[in-house]
Amino acid sequence: MEEKPQIGYSKKVMDHFLNPRNVGEVEDADGIGIVGNPVCGDLMQVSIRVEDEIITEIKFKTFGCGSAIATASMVTELAEGKSLDEALEITRQDVADELEGLPPIKMHCSNLAADALHKAIEDYRQKQAKTAET
Repeated sequence: MEEKPQIGYSKKVMDHFLNPRNVGEVEDADGIGIVGNPVCGDLMQVSIRVEDEIITEIKFKTFGCGSAIATASMVTELAEGKSLDEALEITRQDVADELEGLPPIKMHCSNLAADALHKAIEDYRQKQAKTAET
């Protein structure tokens, strides 16, 4: 029987996978971002509360692999307390770097986390624009 190669995860990835931060959904969220990857089947939702253009609360829900859970957990830690503009600057690479790297085959997971955050901010800004119109 042939042994399957092991995917190398950093201690930080394992910590965020086994002890994810900010799991759940922000009640009456100001913005919600939902993204998915049809290739691997991962699905991620990020919800945010915003006060004075600052993300004061952020939570995630994900259906996916350990890397998806770890990257979502990390992106919530990176974004909480930041201004919306600062949070929009969080890149896929930032998430992977903060986790001390991801195996190349799992890099798409960090894409989901950053993309879900950006979509939540877009959702918030669209709601604000509609409110301003009325």
